[in-house]
Amino acid sequence: MPIEARNEHERVVRAQRETQILRKFVGDSSTFRRAISTVTIAAQTDAAVLVTGETGTGKELVARAVHYLSNRAGEPFVAINCGSLTDTLLEDELFGHERGAFTDARHRRSGLIAQAERGTLFLDEIDSLTPRGQVALLRVLQDKVYRPLGAGREFQAEVRFVAATNVSLLEAVSSGTFRADLFYRLSVFTIELPALRARKEDILPLATHFLAKHCGDGAVPTLSAAAAATLLSSDWPGNVRELENAMIRAARLCECGIVDVDHLSMPGLHRSTAAPMLPIGSRQLRMLKCEVIRSFEHDYLSRVMQEADGNVTHAAKIAGKDRRDFGKLLKKHGLAGSSFRKSG
Repeated sequence: MPIEARNEHERVVRAQRETQILRKFVGDSSTFRRAISTVTIAAQTDAAVLVTGETGTGKELVARAVHYLSNRAGEPFVAINCGSLTDTLLEDELFGHERGAFTDARHRRSGLIAQAERGTLFLDEIDSLTPRGQVALLRVLQDKVYRPLGAGREFQAEVRFVAATNVSLLEAVSSGTFRADLFYRLSVFTIELPALRARKEDILPLATHFLAKHCGDGAVPTLSAAAAATLLSSDWPGNVRELENAMIRAARLCECGIVDVDHLSMPGLHRSTAAPMLPIGSRQLRMLKCEVIRSFEHDYLSRVMQEADGNVTHAAKIAGKDRRDFGKLLKKHGLAGSSFRKSG
């Protein structure tokens, strides 16, 4: 294959892979898209990346995207929760050991850095790394070398580091619990993921996405207007993970293809105390109103189409609308008559 053709083929493959990976990030809010835009930029370098955000915002998903969008995509992605790296296990877990390095070391064992060679090592909850662990990791980041326990020489650390935390490392640096030099080594690129309550306009698209993901082979349930309003007015302290869990439950509990408020009942679903305080005319209130109207339209159209057994003309008559206008509404909400026709 000529060089030009091969280069074009590789470019197309990369573009398809990027589209496939970025499609996993659902949401169009400006704060979220701004954070995700950094993913593709950081992926094209070998620099360390620090992903921050509350629990459940998708930090590991971002870390994997950085890896699979990079030139290291074909190599290992190895993840470790730093809370498990106690001082007694630290060096063995990170660097591995040679045979005979200590009692019961009957075989050579590769550490996490060797396991992730040429790939990515994801350090989750980096804030929980012990002071000794911080020193050990800093040397690897600075000198790009490590020494397995019992080894007579050092090895090159050919690995890309991505770390994640749900606390402010700057505050940890100020309080003296996290090394400043390690923080600056890890945060060449920083991707800050917003809490779900800060991207309200993404809640309903995410809910619909998760319903489709977890409904199995059956028809995808739709949200009632009341359920949509409840989702939009909730705090979601568990963020996207909590929302997904709620939709998994709702998809199993709902009947007739409509998710109602009762199907959302689960521990952790809290109504926001701030929602009623929104000033009239604010962007948030307008957004809330538009989302509820959109959800109501989708719910109503689905019910009418079910009653009409997928017959658009019949459904338009039930709704008291012109068939052409009714068809435009169906297209707007991505509803097709064929999906409402009963089998047999």
